[in-house]
Amino acid sequence: MQLQKTVARKVSFSGISLHRGDLVKVTIYPAPANSGIRFVRTDLASRPVIPARHSRVVDTSLATTLGVPGATVATVEHLLAAMAGLGIDNARIEIHGAELPIMDGSAAPFTALLRQVGVTTLRWPRAFFRIQEKVEVAEGDSSIAVEPAAEPSFSYTINFSHPFIGEQKLTFKHNRENFCQEIAPARTFGFLKDVEMLHANGLALGGSLDNALVLDASQVMNPGGLRFPDEFVRHKILDLMGDMALLGWPLLGHLKVKKGSHKLHNKFLEALIHQQEAWRLWIPEMKPYTTPTWGTGLAPRVRVALA
Repeated sequence: MQLQKTVARKVSFSGISLHRGDLVKVTIYPAPANSGIRFVRTDLASRPVIPARHSRVVDTSLATTLGVPGATVATVEHLLAAMAGLGIDNARIEIHGAELPIMDGSAAPFTALLRQVGVTTLRWPRAFFRIQEKVEVAEGDSSIAVEPAAEPSFSYTINFSHPFIGEQKLTFKHNRENFCQEIAPARTFGFLKDVEMLHANGLALGGSLDNALVLDASQVMNPGGLRFPDEFVRHKILDLMGDMALLGWPLLGHLKVKKGSHKLHNKFLEALIHQQEAWRLWIPEMKPYTTPTWGTGLAPRVRVALA
């Protein structure tokens, strides 16, 4: 039986937000079992709490943004990917601002900080979204599907009409060390023409070659080049892992994505939740259930995740 985890002690960091260009401070605290991951806007007088749940997604146009009435928190996917990659189920994330820092454009800085403070095991079993039947969502030539599998895995295909990218494919079988080495360091990317348009519209104000891969008409502009020959598709898997963390439990299945986006990831989560015949909430070595009948300890988290 796997047990839930949280950070061993608090950790603080700060950095520039990608779109707003603000200096933002973040502190991550340990949290008890079944509380999940929650963001707290400490810059607002009411200190609103924003659960990291798919039902709280309010925008997916440039990144994944979560919100409750009167408060939002943007660009959550890289930090959530780091937590999912390290198996962290519960944390309280206090953020003094409306958008998480972009750091170097990858999940590696978050992963390093979390590994530095350590992960601790809680005395409560960890549940999984165990896939029983295939679920698929498609929009034009983009699609995302999940099939039953014995372990979490991801296959992603991208195709850009750019000579430096073209078509890239990658399959990744998730474990902690593989995530830290193969996925976490992959940086977000964009095209110079789009960056210029975003700047003109007051967006990507914190973006630079220090926190994103930028491509002109023919090549990558970053002096250091790429960290991986296929860094672009690796970052897409990173984004996918961060968005899938909004389920509230790890997804036990094989996700296959073609030309995905935050919007498509979120549309898939909505479809998956509503196709309840396709999955079971499952604790290894215990009987699977489709409804929260484990008792008062775990039931509250089930209700939150499906809300």
